[in-house]
Amino acid sequence: MVSNQVPRSTLLSALEEKRRHQMKKYLLHRLFFVALLRDEVHDGEVRAYHEHLFQKIAKFHLGESASGVLLIYSHCVLHILEASSGTLYHILKDLAALENQGPAALLQDIKILVISHNIPTRLFSQWNATMVEVPITLEDVTQSQTTEEVITECLTLILRLGVYLATLKVGNKGLGDCLHNVVPELLIPAETIRCLCKAKECLSPGEFLKMYHDPLQPRMDSETVWPTHTHLFI
Repeated sequence: MVSNQVPRSTLLSALEEKRRHQMKKYLLHRLFFVALLRDEVHDGEVRAYHEHLFQKIAKFHLGESASGVLLIYSHCVLHILEASSGTLYHILKDLAALENQGPAALLQDIKILVISHNIPTRLFSQWNATMVEVPITLEDVTQSQTTEEVITECLTLILRLGVYLATLKVGNKGLGDCLHNVVPELLIPAETIRCLCKAKECLSPGEFLKMYHDPLQPRMDSETVWPTHTHLFI
């Protein structure tokens, strides 16, 4: 016996379909970068700069919120951001503009550690900034490791920190300045961050954008057929 029932959608299925369409609006990417701080910069200035930057970008990318965490050390920062390609592009452009300010810039020696493309889910539910105090270690392990090995270890710690932060209930007041007391083993030493800021293997925002704009298949001189270098007719 053939059933003549017409399949009907439910409110739950409609909401799930709407959510699936919303999630497909843009792909998520994760940016990791480090930077040195200008002398005598207060952590409030660093927070205010990034909050202003997000507000400015939000006017061009409605509904594309950025998540992540900004760890502010005494003389350097470590920033992890999750956002669409358009949002990250505008952030990199602003960071590149900071480079052109020279010694007056808030952030110095900005270096991109890695960009993870098309991540399946967010590691952070929102964006937060927090001050961390990591004790200075006498042993510099970066001297016996390659830059790639140092970055790999740093990314491992960052992802473990992200998993830990995902278990916290972060309110409107943010994380609070206590990560160095609760999970000091998940924080990257300040000496390592300063070393990465000087690493030649890591690209600056300006260098990354230059590479981003360069064509993947540059035109060869032999491919140029017009205009010709000589007259066709004499």
